Amino acid sequence: MALAWRNLQKAFYLKTSLGILHQYPPLNLGASWISVSRLTLHTKPSMPSCDFSPERYQSLPYSRVLEIHKQHLSPVETAYFQKPLLLHQGHMEWLFDSEGNRYLDFFSGIVTVSVGHCHPKVTTVAQKQMDRLWHTSSVFFHPPMHEYAEKLSALLPEPLKVIFLVNSGSEANDLAMVMARAYSNHTDLISFRGAYHGCSPYTLGLTNVGIYKVELPSGMGCQSTMCPDVFRGPWGGSYCRDSPVQTVRKCSCAPDCCQAKEQYIEQFKETLNTSVAKSIAGFFAEPIQGVNGVVQYPKEFLKEAFALVRERGGVCIADEVQTGFGRLGSHFWGFQSHDVLPDIVTMAKGIGNGFPMAAVVTTPEIAKSLAKCLHHFNTFGGSPLACAIGSAVLEVIKEENLQKNSQEVGTYMLLKFAELRDEFDIVGDVRGKGLMMGIEMVQDKMSRQPLPKTEVNQIHEACKDMGLLVGRGGNFSQTFRIAPPMCISKLEVDFAFEVFRAALIQHMERRAK
Repeated sequence: MALAWRNLQKAFYLKTSLGILHQYPPLNLGASWISVSRLTLHTKPSMPSCDFSPERYQSLPYSRVLEIHKQHLSPVETAYFQKPLLLHQGHMEWLFDSEGNRYLDFFSGIVTVSVGHCHPKVTTVAQKQMDRLWHTSSVFFHPPMHEYAEKLSALLPEPLKVIFLVNSGSEANDLAMVMARAYSNHTDLISFRGAYHGCSPYTLGLTNVGIYKVELPSGMGCQSTMCPDVFRGPWGGSYCRDSPVQTVRKCSCAPDCCQAKEQYIEQFKETLNTSVAKSIAGFFAEPIQGVNGVVQYPKEFLKEAFALVRERGGVCIADEVQTGFGRLGSHFWGFQSHDVLPDIVTMAKGIGNGFPMAAVVTTPEIAKSLAKCLHHFNTFGGSPLACAIGSAVLEVIKEENLQKNSQEVGTYMLLKFAELRDEFDIVGDVRGKGLMMGIEMVQDKMSRQPLPKTEVNQIHEACKDMGLLVGRGGNFSQTFRIAPPMCISKLEVDFAFEVFRAALIQHMERRAK
């Protein structure tokens, strides 16, 4: 299914449907919030059409699902919503629950569905490979692995040409930690506060989001450093981010000079001088922090930080688990938007469009140093099925110009949602790049204190009730994370905007009462 044809259908719908999205008048921030009551929401925004009909749900009753989950699955509460959704089927940017309700997926299974749920080409390739060969392990060769390695390596700059295929982002970062230490012959690793690099015992040392810190030994030799967050951090201004939307914070910087970046670099130097050994193993960084709420750093920060790390004998690792494969629009890899060349790149999530697959890509020199100290082996990594799917995903990204779509639709989305920040005092920040956006909710713009979780939950529920699924992030779960499949159009962005705005209006009505 060509993206151009799907967008043509959507454009026709936009012109002809009687359910064109209802526009509410802008709120007056200078007036009392009691005036919001005049904007009572009577109808839901009209959902764009979908040319797909789901199968009828015929599996377990919802009540039985809840019983099984309580008795046999992890007691850790991860599901969204008071009544968790029981999803049944997916098609491109749409999801369907057991009751037949349709939802616009603006979170992509935690930034994982890159080209669309059950994309026809990817599904066909997977079915054909399943009929041919599922699994061999790496003790035997098979063409899909070598075909995929050639395609993936062609998308990375020299000398990043050696690929280790694994199964998840945590596993990829685990291996990258070992690589950094094997190559450098040092131990200490640095990552940002707010970073998420996995939830395995090893990577928990790199992950610095409060709910993932445990009172057990884990991740020895890992040190956190200040996150250069230009919205919530101590420094930030009007020109810091590589984004069409900047913070509302003011500064005296020229457009090509960022004082906030200089201040955060001084903090990074402080970590190097006081908290780690004189020689270190490496530095992990997401090009944009995902779990922490789509946090962006000042331009040029990573370039200077990478140079400082290399002066200490360390290697630089770009965690592209959420930012890679064209999602940011301007570049295929997030690190390219920072004008840096890492020594190791980890990737997962969008690599397989939801199929368990991940990779670590590094230089021949670093790969050889690992081979000298570890006989690395992975039973499932690089399976025929995973590699066939991975190749199909790369082909779809290219054939359907999804990186370009991420740039164009993503920029439109960011500028559109930035209007909400200007309209509502509780919308503190809108940020991001391409189809990766964060909307940070605050008590008010002056204090920037997080909006209480109970209130964010209410807005989240309201979006779901109107057919929009978004994610959550931030240390206080105060940020809405938006990262739809890269096949979406501006029409779906308009619908998401109207839903989110209606949810905010509803919330302000509750406050006024």
